[in-house]
Amino acid sequence: MIKLVLTGVWVCAITLASVYFSVHMATAPAPAPDDSKQSQLELVKGETITVPIIADGAVTGYFLGKVSFMMNKDKVKNLTLPLTEVTTDELFTLLVGNKMVDISNMKSFDPNAFREMIKKDINQHLGGDYIDQVMLEQLDYLSKEEVKANASGQQKKTVKPVNVVAPAPVSDPAATE
Repeated sequence: MIKLVLTGVWVCAITLASVYFSVHMATAPAPAPDDSKQSQLELVKGETITVPIIADGAVTGYFLGKVSFMMNKDKVKNLTLPLTEVTTDELFTLLVGNKMVDISNMKSFDPNAFREMIKKDINQHLGGDYIDQVMLEQLDYLSKEEVKANASGQQKKTVKPVNVVAPAPVSDPAATE
């Protein structure tokens, strides 16, 4: 009988302690907002755009690109310029006007310099430090022949695609053992 009473008292004590702890945690003040740089940034997704490459007065191929940005939250609210159009203009300028990507020599392409140039030029265009990071989600090249073959539905001999931005190598932990 005494064991039953002690077990009941022990269950009541544990129940009261857990209720007290849960109410105390529920009414605790919220932690102060994190003032880190990451919490002040917002992801602004870009749209896929197509940039024609013109050589000798004719279209030789197309760049397909998608660029997203990490932007200052406070400044994005007051932004009046359409970011998609500004991005499209900047990519046209860099890929066609400045010819930052040379298809014949892909080793010379520097993605970090490309990102920095986009960031610098768009921030200059917008008149402030709006963009913190530029993320290249897609940057592909299709030759005119590939586009024609795909449009007509012809089977074309598979060729190795041109990687403008190569993915980072993934290390295999099993291989190092």
